[in-house]
Amino acid sequence: MNVLAIDPGYGRCGVAVLEGDGSRSVLLTSACIETSAKLPFPERLLAVGTAIATLIDTYHPDAVAIEELFFTNNAKTALHVAEVRGMIMFIAASKKVTLVEYNPVAIKIALTGYGRANKEQVTKMVEQILRLDTSAMIDDECDAIAVGLTALASAKYTALQSQK
Repeated sequence: MNVLAIDPGYGRCGVAVLEGDGSRSVLLTSACIETSAKLPFPERLLAVGTAIATLIDTYHPDAVAIEELFFTNNAKTALHVAEVRGMIMFIAASKKVTLVEYNPVAIKIALTGYGRANKEQVTKMVEQILRLDTSAMIDDECDAIAVGLTALASAKYTALQSQK
């Protein structure tokens, strides 16, 4: 399975493309799409959307996996992130790619086995699973990788359940 994983945002949007079966995973690429705070929001949305559409066209993922919205105290930020998520959903649907969503607790459970794991614990598991040094990565990029690993593990679990 090939998955494009996204930690949605408009200032910084983490993206990762992973391939695997849930037991063995390979990171094909990862990045953090960054937009300037000086740009109007529609231009930032366009930049993120264009980058995501390019990733889909380049890697032809079986699924797009995104993290569900985590509400903050800043309503304007939450609304803009919700708009980014809507755009991602539109792009995935328009390109006929399955969309899956995972909440932060599900991601923590998939990677660490504990729903209240902290960011450092999740990052350490990303490093161990992929044998990867994340020290130079922005958090959003590592978060996207965690979403992708969750999608691969979930796909494996679903496949095992369907064999029973």
